Parts: sequence; structure tokens; C-alpha cells
Amino acid sequence: MQLLHPKHWAPAKGFANGVAAEGRLVFVAGQIGWNAEQQFESDDFVAQVEQALANIVAVLAEADAGPEHLVRLTWYVTDKGEYLSRLGEVGQAYRRVIGRHFPAMTLVQVTALVEDRAKVEIEATAVATTSC
Repeated sequence: MQLLHPKHWAPAKGFANGVAAEGRLVFVAGQIGWNAEQQFESDDFVAQVEQALANIVAVLAEADAGPEHLVRLTWYVTDKGEYLSRLGEVGQAYRRVIGRHFPAMTLVQVTALVEDRAKVEIEATAVATTSC
């Protein structure tokens, strides 16, 4: 896996501008902050982020992949202001689940998500390789 960052650009913080990788593609549907029984344990934004990320890791494990194989995350949030005001907490939750692996990422604010209690949905793409 190769992180792509033009030399004259300012450093990316918490994400990569691009990733080049070879291997088996794994596409993870948008995951929200509910548990394996499809029940929300919290309405807290950061708790839902952490659960959505844990759900991604669980799906990746089914493909014998892990967080280190992620090449792209697309985040959909219902409140950009809450995301920005709690960015430090979001970063802590991210590092607890994903570690210090930062793939290419996009964040989009949306009016609503299909599940009314969901505050965040994250979809993922990974490239499972023998070494990363």
C-alpha cells in the first residue's frame, strides 16, 4: 500500500489524500452505530461513530482483512457541526478501533439517514493483501 501525497501540499491530518494498493477488493456497505442485533445502544454521536467503525472491522474480518487494509472511508453525518465540535473525541474513538491507519476519507453532511436514530454512516473499501 502506498500513500499518495504531493510533496508541495500541506500535510494531511487524520486521512490520506490518496492510496494505491494491489490485492483483493473488499467493499463494506455503510455501517451505522447499532450493534450486531441492529439495536442502538446510544444516541451519542461519538459512541455511534465508534460502533460504526467496529462494525466495519467485523465485516472486514469476514474477508480475513483488518483496519490496516482500509483504503477509503466515506462518512455521512447528519450534523457537521457536531462532528467538528467533537473532532478530538472522534479521533480518539477512531484510534481505539482503527489504530493509526489513515486511508483516503470523505465526509458529507446529509439531511437524514435511513435509520432515524443514526447520526453517522460510514462505508469502507479495503484491499486485502498478504502484506500491507
